[in-house]
Amino acid sequence: MSSAPPPGLDPEQLRRFLDRERPGLVAGPLEARLIEGGRSNLTYVVSDGTGRWVVRRPPLGHVLATAHDMRREHRVISALAGTAVPVPGVVLFCEDESVLGAPFYVMEFVEGTPYRSAGELAPLGAERTRAAVLGLVDTLVDLHAVDPAAVGLGDFGRPEGFLDRQLRRWGKQLDASRGRELPGIDELHAALGRALPVSPAPTVIHGDYRLDNVLIDGDDRIRAVLDWEMSTLGDPLTDLGLLVMYSTPLDLPNSPISTTATAPGHPSAAELVERYAARSGRDTSTLSWYTAFAWFKLAVILEGIHYRFTLGQTVGAGFDRIGELVPVFIEHGLTTLQEG
Repeated sequence: MSSAPPPGLDPEQLRRFLDRERPGLVAGPLEARLIEGGRSNLTYVVSDGTGRWVVRRPPLGHVLATAHDMRREHRVISALAGTAVPVPGVVLFCEDESVLGAPFYVMEFVEGTPYRSAGELAPLGAERTRAAVLGLVDTLVDLHAVDPAAVGLGDFGRPEGFLDRQLRRWGKQLDASRGRELPGIDELHAALGRALPVSPAPTVIHGDYRLDNVLIDGDDRIRAVLDWEMSTLGDPLTDLGLLVMYSTPLDLPNSPISTTATAPGHPSAAELVERYAARSGRDTSTLSWYTAFAWFKLAVILEGIHYRFTLGQTVGAGFDRIGELVPVFIEHGLTTLQEG
């Protein structure tokens, strides 16, 4: 690990806090590094030379506490401990902003790999890739089988009117990022509103469920589901629709956004849906709506990134090409909804 502390985490401050709250946990000076690749909340690995832990905190300079609610993440991970859903063990939560400058929580370090692209999966080979992705579906079924009230999450969200609120929320996000004409996006938003399905019974949902938000071990088993910042009580098929979207080939060479779908052995989206339906017992006949909604939501997210890039507020590799992807996502959404 580098001896230079990363932005947002002072190892000495953290060690003093842990020594006070968890005496004996840390054996010596801490070193920390920021884990790259996170979209929103910041994730660090800290070590005393023998043990390792993970720290999660909001991004630097965050404004909306509700958008980066550390207590909420800590609560859902703690509640799922002991269920069939693999989550890291939680060490503690701290809302005292004098320690790191923001609320944060500490959890156990879990060994495993988050596979972010077909290229990263390719060395596993077809058989192992298939096992890993099918395991992703099985774990989603396990999550949606958890009784929220039984694990203390009965008040974790407002499932009544969930889909309507989601559609309105992302419509407002789109309006906040309008800097150019986007043919078809208003048509897609309106069509989704007209075809709103009746939700099944609510469950705990992850909100951003995909292969690179889980850690997979050397035996191709999921060791931990990560990044719970968008979790709530809601419609479980939104998780499945998003997983299907990320399991659809984009056919965009050199794109900064990739799916894992083209990896040898990767099950088709149809097979993933069939496995989920068989194992969960849920009716997936309206899944085209949920997948189209996932395309719409990602189009809005990408347009927001593009909009901030045009204003000079976002820098980094690949951001200059994000804007080109938005029409592709809109088209996929319209096609998916029409075919459904």
